[in-house]
Amino acid sequence: MEDNPNLEDSPFINAEAEAQSVQLDDDFKAAVQAEKWKIESNDKLNLKLQGNAYLQDSQHKWAIVLHGYTSSSAKMTRWIRNFYEQGFNVLAPDLRGHGESEGEYIGMGWHDRFDVLQWIDEVLAQDPEAEIVLFGVSMGGATAMMTAGESLPKNVKVIVEDCGYSSVSGVFVYQLDDLFGLPEFPVLHAANTVTKMRAGYSIYEASAVEQVKKSTTPMLFIHGDADTFVPFEMLQEVYDAASVEKDMLIVENAAHGDAVKVDPETYWQTLWTFIGKYI
Repeated sequence: MEDNPNLEDSPFINAEAEAQSVQLDDDFKAAVQAEKWKIESNDKLNLKLQGNAYLQDSQHKWAIVLHGYTSSSAKMTRWIRNFYEQGFNVLAPDLRGHGESEGEYIGMGWHDRFDVLQWIDEVLAQDPEAEIVLFGVSMGGATAMMTAGESLPKNVKVIVEDCGYSSVSGVFVYQLDDLFGLPEFPVLHAANTVTKMRAGYSIYEASAVEQVKKSTTPMLFIHGDADTFVPFEMLQEVYDAASVEKDMLIVENAAHGDAVKVDPETYWQTLWTFIGKYI
């Protein structure tokens, strides 16, 4: 799992299926070349942001695939490949401060949501008839949910989030206690002061729950019930906040980001069935 290299994979991973998937991922990387797409952020930082686009001929199906914390688009091959094999053009951006994109801080999805809006515009410039699914894992899942609360073009048909957190403050409070035994006050309050000075936003305003409440786009929520990095309980928070057409997939015994490895058959069947209702 790319978000936190200190975490161990779930012992319930389907080893045979995972080995096959790793080989298919390697074959895909060797066979399919990505185009480099670039944008500049619309804020005062004017960050140069990059993404990898995997394009098909004469297709109007698009997936924007968002990676997790400390990861990059280059590490999202599993999802890129599966969308591509289903006939989707795939755009995989590097979020701020990750991969080949500029940025001196990690926005945890909050500022990234505006960048995703720009990436959507880039897709529509390429294909005005695009039907788009917005997909993300962990921080990418939170980014997708935060983007959901903005005014999206009708081309964005469906959103899928995998193990995203309900709020930045919530996940930080949980991890401070779980990993370090530290209290929210004064630790997080001090960190928030620095965040407001350097990044220009408050940790406490960065809420996927509040954004999902405003969404009008159908959403699929995925989480492993053995997730101890983004606590499993956050799944219910974001699911309950959504007043759109929605579904939920809980993968038993899956740790953070491992749902696709523990039960890949159910994972992909559920994902394609849900997306297929709208694209």
